[in-house]
Amino acid sequence: MPQQATRVFEMIDRAIELFGDKEDFFAYKQDGQWVKYSPQQYKDIADYLSIGFLQMGLKPGDKIATITNNRPEWNFVDMGAAQVGMIHVPIYTTITEEEFKHILSHSESVLVFVADKVLYQKIKPIADQIDRIKNVYTFDKVEGAPHWSEIMQLGMNNANDENYNKLREIRDSIDKDDVVSILYTSGTTGLAKGVMLTHWNFMYQVHRVIDLVPIGPEDVGLSFLPICHSLERVVNYVYQFAGISTYYAEGLHKIGDNMKEVKPTIFATVPRVLERIYDKIVAKGNQLEGTKRKLFFWALDLAKKFDFSNGLLYKTRLALADTIIFSQWRKAVGGRVRFIISGGAKLDPQLNRIFWGAGFTVLEGYGLTETAPVISVNNPKYGIKIGSVGPKIGPEQELKIADDGEILFKGPNLMKGYYKDEEKTREVIDEQGWFHTGDVGYIDEDGFLYITDRKKEIFKLKNGKYIAPQPIENHLQSSMYIEQAFVLGMNQKMPGAIIVPNFEALRKWAQDNNIQYNDNQDLIAKPEVIKLIKDEVNRINKMLASYEKIGPIRLVADQWSPGTGELSPTLKKRRRVLNEKYKDLIEEMFKE
Repeated sequence: MPQQATRVFEMIDRAIELFGDKEDFFAYKQDGQWVKYSPQQYKDIADYLSIGFLQMGLKPGDKIATITNNRPEWNFVDMGAAQVGMIHVPIYTTITEEEFKHILSHSESVLVFVADKVLYQKIKPIADQIDRIKNVYTFDKVEGAPHWSEIMQLGMNNANDENYNKLREIRDSIDKDDVVSILYTSGTTGLAKGVMLTHWNFMYQVHRVIDLVPIGPEDVGLSFLPICHSLERVVNYVYQFAGISTYYAEGLHKIGDNMKEVKPTIFATVPRVLERIYDKIVAKGNQLEGTKRKLFFWALDLAKKFDFSNGLLYKTRLALADTIIFSQWRKAVGGRVRFIISGGAKLDPQLNRIFWGAGFTVLEGYGLTETAPVISVNNPKYGIKIGSVGPKIGPEQELKIADDGEILFKGPNLMKGYYKDEEKTREVIDEQGWFHTGDVGYIDEDGFLYITDRKKEIFKLKNGKYIAPQPIENHLQSSMYIEQAFVLGMNQKMPGAIIVPNFEALRKWAQDNNIQYNDNQDLIAKPEVIKLIKDEVNRINKMLASYEKIGPIRLVADQWSPGTGELSPTLKKRRRVLNEKYKDLIEEMFKE
């Protein structure tokens, strides 16, 4: 085994050598019980799949797609394909039929693996329209559908010296700069582009993160972000490299239960999940009465003032708040969390402070699918600055800010390009090799990167002032009564916002205030509710520059999601879709 793993499948041999006695290298719940896999079982299954793929007539360069929730089988297929030179195309489960058809056709996938009966019934008719696809296999047992274990069994039946030698021969021929995966960007406009990523794109980051964050085989990770997302995928690889036990959550709706059960020491998340955790904590605080309620909100206000430079008096008060309040917060997520990795979008700095004040170590980072994804991250080795996304993760990377404020990047984790699209590749990687991220920001004197907004999302008011909507939306969404916010106002006197309330919190508030209503639509039309949300907006306006203050607002009862099209699979707002959906409402809103 090489000293430094440069190809993803080399992590399996490393795991056997260093963590071979670990029984729960992977764990996944089935029928109420955690099914566990050791490193040796991982290797055996991956090898059988590799031989099975070859016995089916597949060859290096062929594409294999997965459409599934997080589970060990994803890794079995991932490594089984990688070590015989095949290319893994992981796909979100929540995209539209049109997007499924585009990705499966454009990627030239020959096999598809899906999680369950629901996905099989959705994907099989699409796959039947694509000549190149040989079959659709399921991970759950589905009547009438081929099961993934059939390929494993085929490999097992042919696991002789000749085929193992062939497997080793192909493994040895694979270069670290060969493409191992094509990830289709969720995109906020148009059809997704296929990002070609190599073994070393991923492994470079694995080595760097291991160097920056003190983690090891004693740690337990809970995985719940979609594993087809580049962040969760790299975190999944980091867990494997460090020997961390990886428990795959039963789903977003079960995160709370799984955390109490698994007691993770580390997990990766996106800001929206942290916002939801915070909202639930505050909702419980609101149910308290008397002294308990006062103590809860005293502790919360204290956490909002957290700073690493705070003096002894603050730290003494925080220690008291920790004993009374924050220790209970940590119990709610298992009581052992050492690190929370936050990425995928900008984390509201105040929310970050609250979590730090409550005793959580939040490592906020930044990257894109095209950078596989990690460019920078706050970390224990080089320091943490709340509000930043940290320093770059390695000296081999280069960052600079263009004249218009755009962040440019070079580094070992930069993609090879977009699959079958040289024109789009040239649009984002210039002749000097700089990748244009599309994000606007700055680098401070210590090398910490700050993101201010997406370049394409910034809009100009009538007075010439430029508005970056994302930070304002983050502030608005920090309110326990606001679930989602869309800030807009191109060529208007001031920005406005379309707001989806947090109906769980709002219904509780309505009950406490004796407000009668029929449904959510009726609830948001109540003058008292409109005033409540306006008061929340006015409170947040005090944090903003004079020209950023939100003027007109409108409440809507819709829930924006990837399934309904307003959000990408990574929960980013599709602004063009929102503008079109609420065209009449926006026009009426700015007549005020």
